[in-house]
Amino acid sequence: MAGKDIIFENVKKSYEDKTTVIENLNLTIKEGERLVLLGPSGCGKSTTLRMIAGLEDVTEGKLIMDGKVVNDIPSGKRGVSMVFQNYALYPHMTVEKNITYALSVHKVDKNDIKERLEQVLEILGLKEYAGRKPKELSGGQRQRVALARALVKRSDYLLLDEPLSNLDAKLRLKARKELVKIHELYGQTFIYVTHDQVEAMTVANRIALMKDGVLQMLDTPYRVYHRPANVFTATFIGSPSMNIIEAEWGGGERLMVGDQCLKLPQMWKEIVEKHGRTKLYLGIRPENLKLCPGHNSEGLNAEVEYVEDYGNRYGIYIKLGELELISMADSVFAGRGEKVHFVPDYDHIHLFDRENTNSLGYPAELEEGKEESNSFMQAILNESPKQED
Repeated sequence: MAGKDIIFENVKKSYEDKTTVIENLNLTIKEGERLVLLGPSGCGKSTTLRMIAGLEDVTEGKLIMDGKVVNDIPSGKRGVSMVFQNYALYPHMTVEKNITYALSVHKVDKNDIKERLEQVLEILGLKEYAGRKPKELSGGQRQRVALARALVKRSDYLLLDEPLSNLDAKLRLKARKELVKIHELYGQTFIYVTHDQVEAMTVANRIALMKDGVLQMLDTPYRVYHRPANVFTATFIGSPSMNIIEAEWGGGERLMVGDQCLKLPQMWKEIVEKHGRTKLYLGIRPENLKLCPGHNSEGLNAEVEYVEDYGNRYGIYIKLGELELISMADSVFAGRGEKVHFVPDYDHIHLFDRENTNSLGYPAELEEGKEESNSFMQAILNESPKQED
C-alpha cells in the first residue's frame, strides 16, 4: 500500500432517508498530488471531501489514509487541514490569533508557533494585517487568513472546499496562482473541490470529474479535455461546450449525419469497426470546427444563424438540420442565412457510443497500443536464444 495515498474502496454514502449521494466510489489520491474534485452542484464532490475530513461517515466500503482504514477514526486524528467556502474566521480575534489558535489549543511549543506564523504571514503577504480583525479585511485577505490557518498546522492533507468562490474574477486568478505555489513549497496532498472548470484545469495535476455521485473520469487536465471518456465529460469541460452531433456508421467509410455523408479516414474506421457500433455521436470542439463558404459534397453543409462578437474572437452559430452548432473563429466571412460547410479535422474529432455515451477511443491510443505490442515482441525476440549454424 502506497505511503500516504488516500484510497476509496467501493465507498457508498447514503443518508437515513435512503438518499444515495456517492455510489461505489473507487479512487486513489496519490501522496503529494493536487487532485481537483470537479462537477456540477449535487454531484457528491463536497461529500467526498467531507468524508476524507471525517465530517461525514462512510456508509459502505473502506476509506484508507496513511495505510490505515479510517472509517471510524475521528477528524482530529486524520492529519487534515480544511479551508471552507465561508472561511469561518473568529470575528473577535486578530489575524495572528485566528492563524495560531488551534496550535495553542494543542499546546504546540511557542517558539515553533512563532516560526510557523512568520513563515505563512510572509508567504501569503499578511504581515501588515497581523493585528487586524476579520471585519477590517477584504474578501481576498480573509481568504488568505483562512488558508494560512490551514497551512500553519502542517498537516499531511490539505482540503479546500470551493475556497475561491466568494472572490471576484481578478482575485480568483491571483489566488489560484498562490495556491499552486504554496503546494509546490509544502508538497502536501492537496484535494480541492470546485464546480469551476477553469479552476480545475489550471490548479490540478489530475481531475476527478463526478456526476450524480459517480466518478466519470480521472485523469490529467490535458486528457480530460482532449480525450474525454464520455459525452458528459466532453460537454462539461470546455467553454463553449463541445458540439455533439448524432451520426450513424453506414459501413465502408461512410459516417451519415442526417442525409449528409462524411468519409472517415482509415484510422477512425478501425476504431468504429473494432467496437461494432452503428449509432454514434460525433463530437467537435468549437475551436476545431472550421467553416468555409458555400457547399461542399465532402463536408457537412449548414447555414449561419447568428454571430457573437467576443472582442478577440467570434462565436458563429450554424444550423445543421435541426441542430445548432457553434464555431469559434478569428474572423467572420458569412452573415445570417448564408450557406457554409465544414470538413472535420479528423485529428480533432471524438466518437461516442450513442447507447452508453462512452468514447470509442482515439487513433493515437491505437498507435500507442501497436507501439507497445511491437516493443514487447521485439523484447521477446531479443531475449530468445539464437540458433547456431
